[in-house]
Amino acid sequence: MNRMYRRQRHIYDGTRRYYLLGRDQLIANLGASVGADVLEIGCGTGRNLVQAALLYPNSRFFGIDVSTEMLTSAISAISRRDLTKRIRVAHGDGTSFNPQVLFGIPQFDHVMISYSLSMIPDWRHVLQAAASRLKPGGRLHIVDFGNQERLPGMARTLLRRWLALFDVTPREDLERELTVMARTSNAGLTFERPFRGYAQYAVLTLLPRPNSA
Repeated sequence: MNRMYRRQRHIYDGTRRYYLLGRDQLIANLGASVGADVLEIGCGTGRNLVQAALLYPNSRFFGIDVSTEMLTSAISAISRRDLTKRIRVAHGDGTSFNPQVLFGIPQFDHVMISYSLSMIPDWRHVLQAAASRLKPGGRLHIVDFGNQERLPGMARTLLRRWLALFDVTPREDLERELTVMARTSNAGLTFERPFRGYAQYAVLTLLPRPNSA
């Protein structure tokens, strides 16, 4: 990952804004309350963390990424906006991170995953790790490339070929995987395919467990 992003990190935000659709909608729909703790898995350059921190000034934000090159950009971006007291980032693997060790916080009110699952081979374990780090009533927010099922055939073919050049694979089983998680973990799920299926957008909400009789 460091090899891939060593140079790309300098132009990443300027180029990705044209095709990483739905990120701003995810941030707008967070609804982070006062005092909420928000984690982003695969925080990259810190772009989403900065945008979210500006929108929710009374919440705290945390990010992990496996690429130290991207984290270098994130730290610079956070510092430029004078947000170092409200945003913390750390090196971590989305499949096996320990937030208590990294940040001194065991669980979060919100976890964001934006266009990262399509680049992580073991993406199902990322979902499980993210859900396990949510507080009761917490929400997992996901946006990523979709199946592009409503795009013209040629556009879909060209897009798939282009994404493959960057080792990006849309997770066609994402809805099915989240549906199973919702059934087995007492959670609610909303799932959408905006932009004619170009993207997938999901929110998994942990529900309070009923008191046992």
